[in-house]
Amino acid sequence: MSITLNFSDISAADIKRIAKVAEKGVGSYDWTQSQVALTVTEKVFVNGIVSHLLDYETTLMNEATIWARAIYPLLVLAEQGNIQAWAEVPIQAQYPHVELQGIIDGVLSKAVAGLVETPYLVVVEAKRSLEGKNPRFQLYGEILATARLNWESNGQPVQEIFGCYTIGDSWTFIRALVQQIDTDCPEMTIESSREYIEKLEAETILKTLKLIISKYVTP
Repeated sequence: MSITLNFSDISAADIKRIAKVAEKGVGSYDWTQSQVALTVTEKVFVNGIVSHLLDYETTLMNEATIWARAIYPLLVLAEQGNIQAWAEVPIQAQYPHVELQGIIDGVLSKAVAGLVETPYLVVVEAKRSLEGKNPRFQLYGEILATARLNWESNGQPVQEIFGCYTIGDSWTFIRALVQQIDTDCPEMTIESSREYIEKLEAETILKTLKLIISKYVTP
């Protein structure tokens, strides 16, 4: 019997029920060691973003303001070729045993005719209130949904999907390998980065985004 789960409601128990997840933990993986060089123009834009953050207490900003000032501008700077930044993206994916659906806060994705086609990185902007949930499980659900859609598009048995969740101006990245996608128990292996603070490490965050996206840019 198939169930329907909304990304924003997904819990740890839900993830355990719908997928087999192996977490490798925080580490210095190849994809976290970006040697990508930033252009002079990119550095100027990054410095501008940071200068506007330094004058404000990000802990007192609401999520929409932080998204506009800090998160989305870096996603736009990471655009390459036909891979673009998009916000508030509706996604729906059907596995044999579960339907995953909801609105993804942000993606870096291939787009065709103005429509998101192949997301390569998905972003969750976490709530900071006392009622805020652990953002990882929502992110896992969004990655599973994206892996299913990309699998339907390209047929690759193992889908590599990147994600990150932001809390205030901090970023944490993950890399997921999803396989057994056409079964009742897809498997997902997770690698995690350390936490990056944008006020101090904006260039590192952008370099990581650019390295991730460079893997998927077509000549």
